[in-house]
Amino acid sequence: MTEHLLSVRDLSVSFDTPDGTVSAVNGISLDLAKRDTLAIVGESGSGKTQLAFAMLGLLARNGRSEGSVRIEGQEILNLPEAKLNKVRAERVAMIFQDPMTSLNPYLKIGTQMAEVLQLHLGKSKRAAMEDAARMLDAVRIPDAKRRLGMYPHEFSGGMRQRIMIAMALLCRPALLIADEPTTALDVTVQAQIMELLTEVREEFGTAIILITHDLGIVAGSCERTMVMYGGRVMETGPTDKLFEAPSHPYTLGLLAAVPRLDIPQEDLLTIPGDPPDLLGLSGGCPFTPRCPLAHEPCPQRMPDLVSFDTDRKRACHAAREDVHR
Repeated sequence: MTEHLLSVRDLSVSFDTPDGTVSAVNGISLDLAKRDTLAIVGESGSGKTQLAFAMLGLLARNGRSEGSVRIEGQEILNLPEAKLNKVRAERVAMIFQDPMTSLNPYLKIGTQMAEVLQLHLGKSKRAAMEDAARMLDAVRIPDAKRRLGMYPHEFSGGMRQRIMIAMALLCRPALLIADEPTTALDVTVQAQIMELLTEVREEFGTAIILITHDLGIVAGSCERTMVMYGGRVMETGPTDKLFEAPSHPYTLGLLAAVPRLDIPQEDLLTIPGDPPDLLGLSGGCPFTPRCPLAHEPCPQRMPDLVSFDTDRKRACHAAREDVHR
């Protein structure tokens, strides 16, 4: 039996707002083994980021989480802040969407990186700076020692993202969560960042969760993919099989919207309608109002996440043969 690095069971996240309770994540379960790669995809508002924030104890003050999150067998959901800081530093690290707002603009890069090692591993400043330079070199930032003396604004967007990856890896975490790591980067730099994440996994043995709304960057980067919509899992399975034969209408819509060289841009399909209002979710499938295959059970009852084929699951009342390209 494969040992799970990460095991999440029935994780739910909700927020208290003046308009009522927002259910952002509803009963998510997943497992991740050491060195595995998982993509969590879906439109903005599908619950991807809040799922990660809940796992790491980073929810806003009005948020609450229920369920279970275990790292190497240890329950970490809703741990006290001091214990969570140790977990976040030594076992799980996260790369956020915008590296410019994640880095302190008033401190040199070397100072920010050294502080991580001094605080969490007790290293001297000299040793920490040496480790920081080696890590910058590992993420392919040239002239690393000189760059330690530079400020964040002196780097390009792609270089800042590399710095964030280097900082996340300083304590050699077993799990790296990357939240939209290629947002606002041009296509060439996107490819470089994704290639770097692949190298990180191979060199450091790190498991990776990639959170993205763009299925186009998932192929070739992640072994498994989990598709979320309205805070629920619509489909999950090996990435190659999911791309080859999507089993959920929402997955099909996402794939049809990915630009391709053999399809004119004007022929790209879009998913009609708007993302769901998480304040007003019924007990049915949240994709019902936008689904071309919706029928009688869909608005009344959320389908179970059912296993089929080899290592695949889907939550849909429609027959699989009705979902096609």
